[in-house]
Amino acid sequence: MGSCLTVGPNEALVVSGGCCGSDTKTYAVGGWAWAWCLISDTQRITLEIMTLQPRCEDVETAEGVAITVTGVAQVKVMTEHDLLAVACEQFLGKSVMEIKAVVLQTLEGHLRSILGTLTVEQIYQDRDQFAKLVREVAAPDVGRMGIEILSFTIKDVYDKLDYLSSLGKTQTAAVQRDADIGVAEAERDAGIREAECKREMMDVKFQADTKMADSKRELELQKASFNQEVNTKKAEAQLAYELQAAKEQQKIRLEEIEIQVVQRKKEITIGEREVVRMDMELIATVKRPAEAEAYKMQQLAEGHKIKTVLIAQAQAEKIRRIGEAEASSIEAVGKAEAEKMRLKAEAYQQYGEAAKTALVLEALPMIASKVAAPLARTSEIVILSGDNNRVTGELNRLLAELPVSINALTGVDLSKIPLLQKMTNAQA
Repeated sequence: MGSCLTVGPNEALVVSGGCCGSDTKTYAVGGWAWAWCLISDTQRITLEIMTLQPRCEDVETAEGVAITVTGVAQVKVMTEHDLLAVACEQFLGKSVMEIKAVVLQTLEGHLRSILGTLTVEQIYQDRDQFAKLVREVAAPDVGRMGIEILSFTIKDVYDKLDYLSSLGKTQTAAVQRDADIGVAEAERDAGIREAECKREMMDVKFQADTKMADSKRELELQKASFNQEVNTKKAEAQLAYELQAAKEQQKIRLEEIEIQVVQRKKEITIGEREVVRMDMELIATVKRPAEAEAYKMQQLAEGHKIKTVLIAQAQAEKIRRIGEAEASSIEAVGKAEAEKMRLKAEAYQQYGEAAKTALVLEALPMIASKVAAPLARTSEIVILSGDNNRVTGELNRLLAELPVSINALTGVDLSKIPLLQKMTNAQA
């Protein structure tokens, strides 16, 4: 099993060893690398800038003066593959302090060797050149360790015997002396130059005054000539102006007349358009609505007329259909009644007295119900008679009138039915 390791841009990851016993090394800067568990060895080396402060105390220069020099250097591990491999070979597994210590000793050694070849004046007066020389001499050695010198500057130079201060005083005195001489020479030259300038100025002034007088005279003559020409031109211009003003006034008047004509034409056009607009407005507000209303009334009248005609036709058709239906119904009822009577007659003829008897028996319940209908609403019937024979007589009378009632209702004469005749005779 393996794992993916990531590394930031400020450090380099070194993966040693791999599968199948390989001893190759993989370098990753600001990326990732694959490492096998229990097989690969992973280490990191910093790529950040390291600040060094080399210091060389009491180092004798080419003149034997002991001075102390301090500087500031910025170094870092180079990221090119080959140089990074060299740096890893030298410093892998070491801390930043250990790396700085090695590089610092190298810089201080070169700084001491270079101080022994220069004079104090060369070191003190041209520090940039001195620092550049140190960088050029030390760069190959630290480069072979995979380290790059980004910058190197001299911070301070001093000694314990005040040699530098004395050198400064001598230089200051020489500078002051040269300054005084320069000031005196400058003042002398300034006086001479000032006198020459004043003489030249007077000559120039006289020449200028003469030229100014000549120029003034010529100017006056020119002014007189110019005034004459100007006055002439003014008179001509005035006349031309008045003439041109008259022409312009005439043009303006013609333009005003033209404008009035155009305005009048526009007014006429506007009036004509207003008349047309009013006509159209009258057509739109009066004529069209009137025509629309008349058309509406006409259509309503036509619709009402058609509706009335259709209603009348519908009523006539309805009456005709109803009449035909009633006639058909009456005809059907009549035919049915006739057929019924015919069938009854045939039945009567076929069955004779038995059919008549059945008909009477069928009608008797209805007759009894009609007769008993008034009696159903009667809670009690009391027959007042002092003679029992009278009650019997009344009943006999009712029974005697019953055949007449049946004959009136059904057209059947019960007195002619043999069965009832037998019953009547038996009672008699």
